[in-house]
Amino acid sequence: MGRGRVELKRIENKINRQVTFAKRRNGLLKKAYELSVLCDAEVALIIFSNRGKLYEFCSSSCMLKTLERYQKCSYGALEVSRPAKETETSYREYIKLKARYEALQRTQRNLLGEDLGALSTTELEQLERQLETTLKQIRSTKTQCMIDKLHELHNTEQALLETNRTLRAKLDEFGTENQFVSSWERGEQSIQYGHPHPQTHGFFQPIECNPTLQIGYNTISSDQMTAATPAQNVNGFIPGWL
Repeated sequence: MGRGRVELKRIENKINRQVTFAKRRNGLLKKAYELSVLCDAEVALIIFSNRGKLYEFCSSSCMLKTLERYQKCSYGALEVSRPAKETETSYREYIKLKARYEALQRTQRNLLGEDLGALSTTELEQLERQLETTLKQIRSTKTQCMIDKLHELHNTEQALLETNRTLRAKLDEFGTENQFVSSWERGEQSIQYGHPHPQTHGFFQPIECNPTLQIGYNTISSDQMTAATPAQNVNGFIPGWL
């Protein structure tokens, strides 16, 4: 009884799929080796599993040499088979870019004052006008930069002056406070080292008296004394204070 034909489709069972991959991989590597030995062919085989693992076989000493040979044979043929019309278009574009590059180099040398002998009078006048326009733009840009710098410096100056005024006000306030504290301390010291006022304790009480020494007469005012003097002189009585 013959063996039935196996339908080629993805094996759904993970274990069976892994076993089949290992068996067929080994068989494929064996066939590649036999082909290189029996037919003296250069064989390179590269296999990647579904997990990204690499399996390779190369009949030569280096896989890279075989790959370079393959690349030259494949992409070299494509370069040769490119249509002639596309090549001609690329060449024309190259010629245009080259001419433009040479013209820009010549213009740059003329702006620097080089190779002016081949220019006509009209070209020299045009070059002169171009240089004058460029010089005006440069001077205008320079002036604007200087004005912006001056504005910036002016703003910085104003900020510094404001800071200076603030610091000076704080310094004056601090000096006034120090002067007040110093005067207060001097006044406290003078009170501390001066004669203290007498204080009474117990039954000692201050005696209120007139500081003028008066002996043997009653205290009278100066008006009363002036009024009584003529009468006393008439009676011949001498006041006690004489």
